[in-house]
Amino acid sequence: MINWKNLDQLSSFEALKACKPVCLKSAMAGENGAKRVKAYTLPMAAGLSFNYAAKAVDEEILEKLCALAKEAQLSDKYRALLGGEIVNTGEKRRVLHQLTRGQQDADVIVDGVNKREFYLEQLKKIEAFSSAVHAGSVANENGEKFTTVVQIGIGGSDLGPRALYLALENWAKTEGTFKMEAKFISNVDPDDAVSVLRSTDLSHALFIIVSKSGTTLETLTNEAFVKDALVKAGLNPSKHMLAVTSETSPLAKSSDYLAAFFMDDFIGGRYSSSSAVGGAVLSLAFGADVFKRFLDGAASEDCLAKEPDPMKNPDMLDALIGVYERNVLGWPTTAVLPYSQALSRFPAHLQQLDMESNGKHVNRFGEKIAYPTGPIIFGEPGTNGQHSFYQLLHQGTDVVPLQFVGFRQSQNGTDVDIQGSTSQTKLGANLAAQIVAFAYGKDDENPNKTFEGNRPSSVIVGDRLTPEALGALLSHFENKVMFQGFCWNINSFDQEGVQLGKVLAKRVLAHDTDGALKEYSELLGI
Repeated sequence: MINWKNLDQLSSFEALKACKPVCLKSAMAGENGAKRVKAYTLPMAAGLSFNYAAKAVDEEILEKLCALAKEAQLSDKYRALLGGEIVNTGEKRRVLHQLTRGQQDADVIVDGVNKREFYLEQLKKIEAFSSAVHAGSVANENGEKFTTVVQIGIGGSDLGPRALYLALENWAKTEGTFKMEAKFISNVDPDDAVSVLRSTDLSHALFIIVSKSGTTLETLTNEAFVKDALVKAGLNPSKHMLAVTSETSPLAKSSDYLAAFFMDDFIGGRYSSSSAVGGAVLSLAFGADVFKRFLDGAASEDCLAKEPDPMKNPDMLDALIGVYERNVLGWPTTAVLPYSQALSRFPAHLQQLDMESNGKHVNRFGEKIAYPTGPIIFGEPGTNGQHSFYQLLHQGTDVVPLQFVGFRQSQNGTDVDIQGSTSQTKLGANLAAQIVAFAYGKDDENPNKTFEGNRPSSVIVGDRLTPEALGALLSHFENKVMFQGFCWNINSFDQEGVQLGKVLAKRVLAHDTDGALKEYSELLGI
């Protein structure tokens, strides 16, 4: 039987708080540091590995974290989620995003529908449609091939798919699987749509409208913006538009679209990249086989996450260390720092994934909780970030835990030797140096040049950023967020915090305002 208890009700959490903090500067020094780097590594899917040697943990703390995982029943709760139990208590829904990529624990039947078969059917529909587009059998009014796909959506309909497209764009061009350029319109700011449309050959463009409800104001506004541009260009919008939505939405069976691919209420937007939300645009851009490879990587990491022992489960261990940093050491922020330009938008996706999921002040039962929950997430690619905000990370008054990601090889396979080393070698050298610099610090007679060290980090390392590696990486962070939500006894799968602003915005548009809302509306010329 699963017990849903607050973190501060667990005896293992009290034992964890009693542990002596680790001096990372000492732990990472000399030969001991070398041994830690070799010992504190867990294999992930797709050839990745999770190294936590530069985290402020030792054997005692790790032992207590394992006890916490057991008492909090993290593995049991994950298997309950996979089995289709209603773990989204706020909306009284199941959570089924793992089903979109091959989770095999059990069939989940909802209202007589086998959800695994439902998602498989959508995948097959996307594959058939994208293949037809690539072959030219689905073409524009003049029988010419489409060359560009533009996704219109916001939040999870944009951040994840955009991050994944950028992550694989150069890989696909190198490997010869690149089919179509993808672009994205998300912001209701008209400048966003205009800048995309001005750089797009509308007659050879497909537009994907992504809205689960079919009522998302920003997305419908941008859809109307695009339709207007198509009409003015003498084009029939219904010959250029697709929908990704739910079967019950107004978009589902509309003649305004060439095709519609479905998702459902059991997949939150920020968890939807492995559904049709990411599948349609990525299959059109790179081919359905590439998207399947991405799903395979995610599914393999999901399987690793089932392991009940945190010392064999990188997703769970990463989550537990994060809980220790947040709730025992008191650090409110985490930086995600990929040393890969291809992952330039991955931190932005993780901002939504983490902060929308675990930015909660009440538990699963609506009761106020007395401890911190999700951290603030931010990040940029290295080495750019080193010349931006690393100053604060190294010498600021706040300790910010760091999560690095790095690869031994570039995606493109081309490089140049400058001053005795290649660009990729220089990138890797900077990453290794930063991990050690944050941990060790540097003593100096000049206080302005002193680095206190004891700044913790982990690193996920792989040979090359491939579709499988990207899928495993995405799954790792999704599962990390899930396990942390279980520890905090919060619902990581609803997002009521985004609703109030939407309600007030509708009042402004209806000119139903008073007080400060009225004054700010007038200030903005509404």
